[in-house]
Amino acid sequence: MTTSISRPSASASCDGSVRELYERHHGPLLRYTCGLLRGDRQRAEDFVQETLLRAWLSTEEQPPGWSPSRAWLFRVAHNLVIDWMRREQARPEYHPELLEAHAEPVDPIGQAVQRCFLVHALSRLSPAHREVLFYVYVLGWTGPDAAHALSIPPGTVKSRTHHAIRELRRRHPEHALVAA
Repeated sequence: MTTSISRPSASASCDGSVRELYERHHGPLLRYTCGLLRGDRQRAEDFVQETLLRAWLSTEEQPPGWSPSRAWLFRVAHNLVIDWMRREQARPEYHPELLEAHAEPVDPIGQAVQRCFLVHALSRLSPAHREVLFYVYVLGWTGPDAAHALSIPPGTVKSRTHHAIRELRRRHPEHALVAA
């Protein structure tokens, strides 16, 4: 399957101006973006290509004879790089080896005791409260999703969850599973 980009209404002079734009600004834009990216030339090439593509596509929206200025091109390239950097910073890096190094040791006996306690504590709740806790905490569903699955209003899910946890805390204030 071939994907094509619809070009602005291009004449031979438009193609020539795009070629001239590339030849005049490719090198300086590449050096600038490569500097912003601390030497990542391959990524810098991508940003220069995107910048020149945007310049080419914007010629259709401008009056005849318009050509993007050097400052405009550098601003577009700068904004593309900064937007990418912000997106990258928003995604934390995942290091599983750090998680394993700081993981708490597994205590199978303690886990078994907690499971027994939890089963016993939950058995003392009403079926409606148990069901809501199951969907929200065991399955990890959102309130609206649990409400849809249970055919009840979302407010009822919130209310039942609140009352179930309050009841668990009231009956077992000493246990960590029901602490605030």
